[in-house]
Amino acid sequence: MGIHLEGRCVCKNLQYSLDLDSPEDARTTLCHCSSCRRAFGTNYGLTAKVPIQAFKYEQGAPKTHKQENGVVREFCDNCGAFICEYGVCLAMQSNWMASNPVQEQAAGKFRYIMWGTLDEPDKIPPRGEFYCRNRTERMPEIPGRYLPRWKDLLEYTDPSRCFPQEEYKRIGG
Repeated sequence: MGIHLEGRCVCKNLQYSLDLDSPEDARTTLCHCSSCRRAFGTNYGLTAKVPIQAFKYEQGAPKTHKQENGVVREFCDNCGAFICEYGVCLAMQSNWMASNPVQEQAAGKFRYIMWGTLDEPDKIPPRGEFYCRNRTERMPEIPGRYLPRWKDLLEYTDPSRCFPQEEYKRIGG
């Protein structure tokens, strides 16, 4: 069953829609990397990865900013709310790989939508997290929902370690 979602910036100058075949087409995750923490101004970023053809600006045009690490963020030039990002694979932003950033093969196929900008975000709930090793101590692990903190940088690049096994299989692993 298809799902239609709408979202917007704070001042409503920038509005968008998502048309997904099902809620399962969105992969909502928490990210604890330093780039997301800074961009969100909190202890994690929360985005929904959606197919690019499902995402459409209905009103306004975003301003873009490309970071040193290659991530492009789109935001409202009036209120500053940031709506989506794309570019370098978020799982490749560790210091270990900073000298050799790897472009995400699907950058032209997906957008990472800021979950909090959706009018009904709970329709596509979080199902995983990245950079668990960087999770602040004040943020507890959620038993059975997310994986324990990663101990090895190589695990950052393995999506099978980012999600519970049934979810990894469902998203194509």
